[in-house]
Amino acid sequence: MNRIRVAGDGAALAPQSLLLEGLLTRAALVSEKRPEGVRGPPIRHLLREIEVLAEPFRRLAGTIELAPAVEPRVVMLLPGFATHPVRMRHMARKLEAAGHIVKRWGLGFNFGPSERNFELLSQRVRELHERHGEKLWLVGWSLGGLFAREVAKLQPEAVAKVVTMGSPISGDARANNVWRVYHLITGHSVDNPPVGKDRTRKPPVPTVALWSPRDGMIHPRAAAGKPGERDRAVALRCSHLGFAYSDEAIAAVMRELETAQ
Repeated sequence: MNRIRVAGDGAALAPQSLLLEGLLTRAALVSEKRPEGVRGPPIRHLLREIEVLAEPFRRLAGTIELAPAVEPRVVMLLPGFATHPVRMRHMARKLEAAGHIVKRWGLGFNFGPSERNFELLSQRVRELHERHGEKLWLVGWSLGGLFAREVAKLQPEAVAKVVTMGSPISGDARANNVWRVYHLITGHSVDNPPVGKDRTRKPPVPTVALWSPRDGMIHPRAAAGKPGERDRAVALRCSHLGFAYSDEAIAAVMRELETAQ
């Protein structure tokens, strides 16, 4: 059933008015200027993200083979902004082949935070924790990493470790090349999300930030974070999209699953 919102004067807003209001809000957000002195990665790095098109051909040539896990973990993979968990399927299969139990986040496409989807994600983490009788290892790509950090802040008893991959955990929220797209899709400002407003605060669990100087979407300093915002930062050489499928990123995640801290 469509909800009719009530305006300040008590009049009901029709669905058409709500649609127009939403479009105008998004247009205003998209037209905002980036703050002085804040910038995203160089355009040449953004253009390199097109290498994702060659991913299927690289797999035909063979991909990394991981050694069996010393201690199998229960792992949740959280997709990046505007992506579906299927984008992380290659990583999931590699981790499963090594002996880990890999779970999806259960929300389909990641179209940004809302109170409702954050509530559902928190519930899923609790349920998996209870079902398997052990803490989860959260691996979040880009915006998925911010979701992972926020869940770990609220449920540290259910989370063993958080690994972020190219996630904007530090600095200005516009230090990237996709903030206008974020505004267009979500309808809210990166400075004022419905949940997770204090994204720089570290969760009370081991937290590792994987970042890359070749990232074409998120500024490397934003993804690496500062001391106190994460426990460790590990530099890779992949693109932003490559965090989800590159051999280098998969090997890095595997190493973090073998390390408690």
